[in-house]
Amino acid sequence: MAVSVAVLRTVFGILGNIISFFVCLAPVPTFVRIYKRKSSEGYQSIPYVIALFSAMLWIYYAMIKKNVMIMITINTFSFIIQIFYISFYLFYAPKKEKTLTVKFVLFVDVLAFGLIFFLTYFLLQGKKRVQVLGYICMVFSLCVFVAPLGIIRKVIKTRSAEFMPFGLSFFLTLSAVMWFVYGLLLNDMNIALPNVLGFIFGVLQMILYLIYKKPGPKVLEPPGINLQEISDHVVDVVRLSSMVCSSQMRTLVPQDSADMEDTITIDEKIKGDSEKMKDSKEMFLISKN
Repeated sequence: MAVSVAVLRTVFGILGNIISFFVCLAPVPTFVRIYKRKSSEGYQSIPYVIALFSAMLWIYYAMIKKNVMIMITINTFSFIIQIFYISFYLFYAPKKEKTLTVKFVLFVDVLAFGLIFFLTYFLLQGKKRVQVLGYICMVFSLCVFVAPLGIIRKVIKTRSAEFMPFGLSFFLTLSAVMWFVYGLLLNDMNIALPNVLGFIFGVLQMILYLIYKKPGPKVLEPPGINLQEISDHVVDVVRLSSMVCSSQMRTLVPQDSADMEDTITIDEKIKGDSEKMKDSKEMFLISKN
């Protein structure tokens, strides 16, 4: 018995919802670490701001297109959870990062979305509105997949995958597969095409995580020995040695003509004093005899 396209579309849509649900929860371990450290320094808020913007766009797109309630449910959940993530990040962010995040939220999630909504809702109608809005959603879906790649430079530079969430990359890859099939079955390339790159980027992130997941080699210190104190002590010894060598060289090698003249003068004075003492001793012996 053949399975209809509508049934397959519903199945992949539900699977896409389930996996996207885990995509939304994938950053939870990251925020647990932030909570334990009491600081979000070293992490980026850009992926969550872009994800919030994408969720807003897809909710708007689904409401305009109609008959895609599956997309409304998951993006509504994503909208709520991204707000929570951004708020949590701001609470523990340094002042500079907090200011940049607020500006980015206002520019992207408020100003940009408001502009898109105004232009598409009031200036476009019917299929044209759906088509243009679909293109916009497709572009920003790519941004959601690409946004975590902003950390790649840091991963390669530090040779550590500490700040690259593997769970997010893994679930994004699975989600890309499900939504790609769903988009094909729905005959909607605005949904299908972004997930091709989403799959590629997700695989790339996981490969980088496997390469750099182990921290670099660390120097092990024997118990009871502080390498910093030893290095300071060695520096002091070297300084002392250089001072001693300098003093010895000053006694062996004349520095300039003035030093040579002073040395000759002292030698002549000592020699004169010796001769005077010798003469005095001879006169004493003569007088005694």
